[in-house]
Amino acid sequence: MKNIWISLLLWTACLGSDVFAQKPNLPDDFLPMDFHAERREALRDKMPDNSVAVFFANPVRNRANDVNYMYHQDPNFYYLTGHREPHSVLLIFKEEQQMNGHSVDETIFVKGHDALKELYDGGRLGKEGAKEKLEFKLTFEGTDFQDYNIDFSKFDKVLFYDFYDDVRDTKEKGDLYDLIASFKQKINYPDEKELVIEPEPSQNNLDIKILDSLMSELRGIKTKQELDLLRKAVKISALGQVEVMKAMQPGMSELEVQGMHEFIYKKYQAEYEGYPSIVGAGHNGCVLHYIENYKPEIEDGELILMDLGAEYHGYTADVTRTIPVNGKFTEEQKIIYDLVYEAQEAAMAICKEGTTFKEIYAATAKVINEGLVELGIYESLEKEDIINPATGRNRYYPHGCTHHIGLDVHDLGEYDTLRAGMVVTIEPGIYIPEGSPCDPKWWNIPVRIEDDYLITKDGYELLSDLAPRKAEDIEAMMAEPSAFDAIELPQIK
Repeated sequence: MKNIWISLLLWTACLGSDVFAQKPNLPDDFLPMDFHAERREALRDKMPDNSVAVFFANPVRNRANDVNYMYHQDPNFYYLTGHREPHSVLLIFKEEQQMNGHSVDETIFVKGHDALKELYDGGRLGKEGAKEKLEFKLTFEGTDFQDYNIDFSKFDKVLFYDFYDDVRDTKEKGDLYDLIASFKQKINYPDEKELVIEPEPSQNNLDIKILDSLMSELRGIKTKQELDLLRKAVKISALGQVEVMKAMQPGMSELEVQGMHEFIYKKYQAEYEGYPSIVGAGHNGCVLHYIENYKPEIEDGELILMDLGAEYHGYTADVTRTIPVNGKFTEEQKIIYDLVYEAQEAAMAICKEGTTFKEIYAATAKVINEGLVELGIYESLEKEDIINPATGRNRYYPHGCTHHIGLDVHDLGEYDTLRAGMVVTIEPGIYIPEGSPCDPKWWNIPVRIEDDYLITKDGYELLSDLAPRKAEDIEAMMAEPSAFDAIELPQIK
């Protein structure tokens, strides 16, 4: 065994790191590097004078023992660099700085080459690859950061996101743990756990507040390149809903239904799910973020609520459909479904630039609340318990209905007024779990309808229109044959 390891080390050393840095046959529709450069410039324009913004890559997260979760880059870091590797830090300067004989307004530190680790985990760009592929003028390895000669005290503002102290030390020099420790040392980061850092120039120049608002301004309005990827993510997600509608039948498990959706995602080269898939039948659909999806057999007569989104090249959709497991809504199910559909239609009628997020929610709440009173599920709007007085949300419609999507499923963006170029959801819902204070005929009816919209000057573009929304159209789609029907697998005892 010892000889095998010696041979392996010699082999990797002879090959060098360039072999592992090559990444052939990758998709060719990732965001172009000029997109990321333009986004850095847009942020620089918004930054205060004499400031520096510092962004760190996401940590590697441990799943169990020596196995990690699939790595997912921090959305801000990816937005600004296109870099998908961990253990990196980005510096953006408001004004040009003289460094290593160069006049630069940005620099990036990335993982250095390690032939043996790259044999196991795949190639790394390294600083030369980062210069070539990411198109940075000045690049370094993470091990250079400790001795990097920069005086952060000379800036009026040092902008960064505060730390959660949840990064493991991998023992590899220049890893994220080392980068953060070096940065804290360089900026005299306060040690006191309870201390809240305030931007008070007379005491320090550290600012952990403004960067989030600046990034929200940028990321809330999508560029054409982003819209191309979002449209594809949404179409893939909507197509998953369509194919599952055709395949659905009593006796399937929630996990099986989840698997069909996610098979469609992979079939169309969506790398991930944008968030844990929610597939809840019957009572489970009344749990807003039910992600166990563990019911072994969905039952004839139940509704199944499916809230899922494909992530394509970093951009995630968010599409929800609620369908009858046996292909036909019961009378009560259809009444509630149509009420939610009507609420979504009311929001869509006012969905355009200039409408506020509050107005979108109010349009859905008015339809739902008045409809529930008319059905006798509420006695009156005044008497029912309101779980959030500030928003007026109640027990049967307890959540908001509109959020940005993009690099996050609940994406950064300003939540005041809709503006052209925003991509948002509208997702009204009604959830009546067993034991609710109403006629038992309504129990275990969960309904959410969620679609994705590009806001325009005069209205919207419905991006998720591939998936039927009307109850009648859903029933018609469920009567069609499915590509999954031909799959027969042996029973395992």
